[in-house]
Amino acid sequence: MVVPEARLEPREAGLTPVTEGWFVVSVPAAAWVTSEALGDACVFEGDEVSFSDLGYTIAVLQPGQAGGRYHREANQEDFLVLAGECVLVIEGEERHLRQWDFVHCPPNTEHGFVGAGDGPCVIFMVGAREGWPEKGIFYPRSELALRHGVGVEKGTSVPAEAYAPFPKWQPGRPKSGAGLPWS
Repeated sequence: MVVPEARLEPREAGLTPVTEGWFVVSVPAAAWVTSEALGDACVFEGDEVSFSDLGYTIAVLQPGQAGGRYHREANQEDFLVLAGECVLVIEGEERHLRQWDFVHCPPNTEHGFVGAGDGPCVIFMVGAREGWPEKGIFYPRSELALRHGVGVEKGTSVPAEAYAPFPKWQPGRPKSGAGLPWS
């Protein structure tokens, strides 16, 4: 059996797979979304094609930007800092991360990221999707996470509630390539 090559099409966000199969795409040309509050994210999937086993994102966080909400998931997640610096809030502790630091989160590890340093932080994020979304996600209240701007005031298992204070992600690449490894 031969696995076909997926068809990539240019969309507002960038090149996006529209059929199943293998593909190769350059990060700068791939689909991106952006948020003033949550940074920029390269999302290798599209509306027509999603990855059933693993989810991948390359997040770009400016100093002070939250990389999502402090949460825990029923599946494993792993993170590799490719460039820059960030603060990891994990299980009620704070860790300063730099380029090439790797973070392993077994299922149900509470965690969140905040950009730090003088420029952008680039994080490669991978999450298992077995039983997703049925197995769930939870956003616990954490004073430390709130102090870092990644926390929620009230614990919830509903992503829309956790992200209610923020505008929706919009298609678009990082505003500036300065400090990004592919620029």
